Amino acid sequence: MAASRTTFEKLQRDRAKQAKAAAKREKRQQRAAEAAEGHDETPVDVTSYGEELSATELLQLVEKLHKQFEDEVISFEDFEEQKAELMARLPVD
Repeated sequence: MAASRTTFEKLQRDRAKQAKAAAKREKRQQRAAEAAEGHDETPVDVTSYGEELSATELLQLVEKLHKQFEDEVISFEDFEEQKAELMARLPVD
């Protein structure tokens, strides 16, 4: 009995997976380079802000916190803790 050969479709799927992985890797490296070249990398410290912040300012801090987490500047635990504290400060009308 002859050995089965890899089909063309399987080769195409493998190549597509490799291309997708390379694109993801390149995107991560690009984000890391952008973060290193000039973005503020100091972690957000929610305790250093006063009690009175507008909803817009709080949401900007949340956005900055998300960006830092994506760029792996802060850990997941710190991210969740600080996000919860910021969300608790949002005014509810």
